[in-house]
Amino acid sequence: MLLPKPATIAVERLIAWSLLAASAPSIASVDPHCPSTDWSKALVDSTLQRFSDPTAFGSWAYPQAHYLYGQYLVFKRTGDESYLQYIKQWVDAHVDESGNIDASLNSLDNMLPGNLLLVLYQETGELKYQLAANRIRRRFDTYPRTQDGGFWHATSRVSQLWLDGMYMSMPFLVRYGQVFDDGAYANDEAANQLLIYASHLEDAATGLLYHAYDEQGVQDWADPVTHHSPEFWCRALGWYGMALIAVLDILPEDHERRPEVLAVLQSLVSGLSSYQDPQTGLWFQVVDKGYLTANWNETSCSSMHTYTIYMAARNGYVDESYFDVALLGYQGVLSKISLGADGLTYLIDISEGTNVGSLDYYLARHRNVNDLHGLGAFLIMNEQLQGSQGR
Repeated sequence: MLLPKPATIAVERLIAWSLLAASAPSIASVDPHCPSTDWSKALVDSTLQRFSDPTAFGSWAYPQAHYLYGQYLVFKRTGDESYLQYIKQWVDAHVDESGNIDASLNSLDNMLPGNLLLVLYQETGELKYQLAANRIRRRFDTYPRTQDGGFWHATSRVSQLWLDGMYMSMPFLVRYGQVFDDGAYANDEAANQLLIYASHLEDAATGLLYHAYDEQGVQDWADPVTHHSPEFWCRALGWYGMALIAVLDILPEDHERRPEVLAVLQSLVSGLSSYQDPQTGLWFQVVDKGYLTANWNETSCSSMHTYTIYMAARNGYVDESYFDVALLGYQGVLSKISLGADGLTYLIDISEGTNVGSLDYYLARHRNVNDLHGLGAFLIMNEQLQGSQGR
């Protein structure tokens, strides 16, 4: 069932879009329709200038891989081989010829770089990328679970489910299934994981999902009855929304659990739309508490939500009226990127890496510039929305 946005919200979005566009400086950094600025390319070129040595770009970790996957999307559009070679050299610094990865697979976070293994295998045909991807895939067979089957966020996070983990692991899994003919397992597992997480974290009243769940209920952030954390953290919702889109892109139309996964996405899109800041088009660090003076508009999650809502509307998962929400979000995100005096891009107001915590903890997170969480999210979003009216 499509969830049409109430007419009053649609009118508010249209007014907000007009006001935001009218108040924005007439420079390319905040104009989504300026044909002369390729912000994806500018961002990638700036990042590669700042980090010229791919072997020193960092460890086998999700922020680096998240950014590099966005860079791969820019490569696919532009054909700039230097972008692909940089990705290959980073991966090669961590994967040997036998497909051994120089990091443990004891957290869902370390699964996300597997997406780069898949694209490199498709681009080069080199066996080591398949062998390394196989290692990640096989890890799911022994990876620890809650009693109802949910993957722990990490072996060090005993019995905990974090929304973040769904994007860290499930897009890789369904893409692996598609590339290596393992869809029967991959699709079932991904759908089940998304729904297990939703069963513990979804708030029926808002359609939003709490950041984390502790099966044992022993964490200081765990509600004594529900065992979930107390807040709707913006980027956790962003990770989960993008995971829903990635899985639905591959999950067969006749899969028995597809309607359930789709319903979760529809509720999330409706909820996010209700909490979009009408003044900026962005979303707040703690999504449902924009009225707090200490709360602030966060760029990485706003990119993620813009992407999720746009893709949901484009793919017919929700009503077309949600394009207005995505376009307003896009305009807001573009207000956060600019060119510095050095000619390089600067993307601001990105929350630093964040664990599960209290309201005060989330609100006090540092607002970083050019943080990889935000750069990757921006690229993934911008490769869909740039240079168009978003439809």
